Amino acid sequence: MVQPLLRSRYMMVIKKVQSFFNPERFQGWGKDKKYFEGWYFKVVDASEKFAFAIIPGIAIDENGQRQAFIQILDGKNHKSDYHRFDFGEFVPSSKKFMVSIGDNNFSDHTLILKLPQVNGELRFRNTVSWPKPIYSPGIMGPYAFVPFMECYHGIVSMDHSIEGFLNVNGEHIDFSGGRGYIEKDWGRSFPRAYVWMQSNHFTASGISVKASVAKIPWIRNSFVGFIAGVWLENRLIRFTTYNGSKLVKLAIEEKKLDLVLESRKYQFELEATRGESTILASPIQGMMDGRIEESMTSTMEVKITEKKSNSILLQDSGRNAGLEVAGDIRQIITGKSLNN
Repeated sequence: MVQPLLRSRYMMVIKKVQSFFNPERFQGWGKDKKYFEGWYFKVVDASEKFAFAIIPGIAIDENGQRQAFIQILDGKNHKSDYHRFDFGEFVPSSKKFMVSIGDNNFSDHTLILKLPQVNGELRFRNTVSWPKPIYSPGIMGPYAFVPFMECYHGIVSMDHSIEGFLNVNGEHIDFSGGRGYIEKDWGRSFPRAYVWMQSNHFTASGISVKASVAKIPWIRNSFVGFIAGVWLENRLIRFTTYNGSKLVKLAIEEKKLDLVLESRKYQFELEATRGESTILASPIQGMMDGRIEESMTSTMEVKITEKKSNSILLQDSGRNAGLEVAGDIRQIITGKSLNN
């Protein structure tokens, strides 16, 4: 009896370690309360008439009550649906990023949906992952090693092409030639105040921009943390709290958002215009009881300048941008808002 128990504990440790250094994989091994984990698949067809976010995940409340779910956000029609499943229908792989919820399957290269109003299969090609060296596993960098973070974040693919189709409410939508993006979150709750934005639809192909700023609880205090990544000409330019970059400006009004970040080499300027938003469920202490608003029809103006030479590396407009502004944003803005 002792030997099987020891073996079980040993296998759990192995699963946790392997997942830790591969943040795209399921991270919740052994979690039994106040925990959520979800992946965010953004898909936009070639004509850009259709944009969806498909969000599979799990939620466990403080009493250990569990559920699996799949949220579908129709970004163009501003509708969302929440499909709840028994927790036992959630089946993650311990060896790679692959998750099944009932008959629905998700990985970094495939998405298969068999829901009442949405079904079909999409395949992803030429995915662009965030680097994950052993000393900095993924977008969280060294903060990944901190065990008490409220929310952890991961990038599965900054940009990729799509093949396949979905049937949505009886309409056949061909996504071949479209663009996609995949990220994820896990932990207890979303930050109490944050902004998040993303686009990989620019004038030139192969460009993807993701940026977020959040109020981060830290022991008995808190700080404003930020992460931004720009995939440009097959390289990733990073602006993060942990690599010495600085938050120069974050100004927010009802429809506009201004963000300026600086690293040692580059200045990153982003001005976003919010489109119409749709309500989504979000995690609070593990359960999906919160509500956030997300737009998938926002736009962003992006400029990256090399500081030493004052040369402009990127100046372009992003379309089909995802944008969320949530919580008490007074805790994260710098200086006065654009209204003042």
